[in-house]
Amino acid sequence: MSSDTRPLRADAERNRRRILDAAKDLFAEQGLEVTLDDIARRAGVGVGTVYRRFANREALVDELFEERMGQIADLAVEAYADPDPWNSFATFLTRVCAEQANDRGLRTVALSTAHGTDRVARARKRILPAVTALLERAQAAGAVRPDLSPSDVPLIALTTATVSDYTGPVSGETWRRILGIVLDGLRTPAPSPLPAPALTIDQVERVMHAWEAP
Repeated sequence: MSSDTRPLRADAERNRRRILDAAKDLFAEQGLEVTLDDIARRAGVGVGTVYRRFANREALVDELFEERMGQIADLAVEAYADPDPWNSFATFLTRVCAEQANDRGLRTVALSTAHGTDRVARARKRILPAVTALLERAQAAGAVRPDLSPSDVPLIALTTATVSDYTGPVSGETWRRILGIVLDGLRTPAPSPLPAPALTIDQVERVMHAWEAP
């Protein structure tokens, strides 16, 4: 976030929002290698305006993706409002996978130690309790296999995002097919025993930090 924490004038806040929206679109389309000049052009502002709000690209990435991860946490809260335990869990997982599949920048930041590490880690801690609540409610209702762990959820999202990376030029919806297969495997009754234990949250962090974009 900008080091200037005073309330912004209405025009300055509009410019800040335009910059963040432009950055969100460019990062989603092209990943994190776009420049502040690119963002300024997309936002329709001068690059000096961008620098007044954000000291550098990393500061912009940090703020934008803290916001984006907060939106994912909100998805879990919204999903929990559905009284059907299976639908609420499946809807959340589908929406998270869609976010990851369609936003290269979000995926890179969520899996990276190089961009806003502390803020992303805090965002993950915000998301985990809500995901756990969704999963445990579905398991208590007998709708989801009892051996699924909350730490499996980000790996499922990573799996579908990777499918999207490789199949996107051919079909932008293939990841949805794979997710459908995964959801059938998660749903009870009578799932087959999983052949390997769930990773711990710490192990998931290590896996994500080792991830590299194709």
